[in-house]
Amino acid sequence: MDEVKQLVTDIKNGNLKPIYFLMGEEPYYIDKISDFIEHNVLAEEERGFNQMVLYGRDVSVEDIVGNAKRFPMMAEYQVVIVKEAQDLSRTIEKLASYADNPQPSTVLVVNYKYKKIDKRKALYKSIKKSGVVYESKKLYENQVADWIRRVLSPKGYSISPKAAQMLVEFLGIDLSKINNELEKLQIILPKGTQISPEHVEENIGISKDFNNFELRKAIGERNAVKAYRIANYFAENPKDNPMVVTVSLLFNFFSQLLHFHGLTDKSPRNVASALRVNPYFVKEYITAARNYPMRKVSTVVATLRTFDVKSKGVGANAVPQGDLLKELLSTILN
Repeated sequence: MDEVKQLVTDIKNGNLKPIYFLMGEEPYYIDKISDFIEHNVLAEEERGFNQMVLYGRDVSVEDIVGNAKRFPMMAEYQVVIVKEAQDLSRTIEKLASYADNPQPSTVLVVNYKYKKIDKRKALYKSIKKSGVVYESKKLYENQVADWIRRVLSPKGYSISPKAAQMLVEFLGIDLSKINNELEKLQIILPKGTQISPEHVEENIGISKDFNNFELRKAIGERNAVKAYRIANYFAENPKDNPMVVTVSLLFNFFSQLLHFHGLTDKSPRNVASALRVNPYFVKEYITAARNYPMRKVSTVVATLRTFDVKSKGVGANAVPQGDLLKELLSTILN
């Protein structure tokens, strides 16, 4: 995120590079940087003659180079944006000869999503000398809640840890999807608001009481009544609560409990750091560790491996997902 801010600052200050090669598994920042260049490098009246958007599936590398070598008309720069450039992965190395001697009056932006070019080859080395190579890496799940807070803060909003966790568990680590939902909340809620679980439930449709976060908490507390109530809700809404996701989240939780049991220093600060969780959730791990000794945790982890296979239809094709979840809860809680 800091690297993106620096790139945007440089562009705002007129410190432009002839090539921006934007690559990596996380498309969110690739789109953000590309869109910023598209809307800010040229004045509106200059874009008609001096800005073009190409698509990798429709052009060749030779077409890109031909357009990039043109001179701008009545403007200092022209901007050439290549979207979905990953469709040119077999021939993208041909761009190296242009990168060796790029047109100084062209800003070439290459969006190479979900892939990376080989850093040992000529293209990467050439662009690094003359332009910018930005790699957008996917965040780990435990980093996304912090990312949400960092996105909201400069816009005048905050978010409770539980609300952030609800978004992560419902939307996963797709930053574009999460950002879309955050933008909806910002339209509805006034600046200065702390986004709460109630806001998320009312405006995004994620239940604050019946979700994987609450199920995990109920299991950690050995609260069977609450756990089975959530399981019944999941059984009635299987599309919104797929078993495979639930099993994966529980597996991560109990794997972290194993790690917790192995810690010498179990102070809240050290637990948060070692498990890479928000300090807000440390109490849940302490409670769960009391309820599940290390031997029991090891047994649960093995059980979850078995149910992970079953949740994917192996050996349990005829078993409804709701019944499978209740069987899993019975095994864990008894």
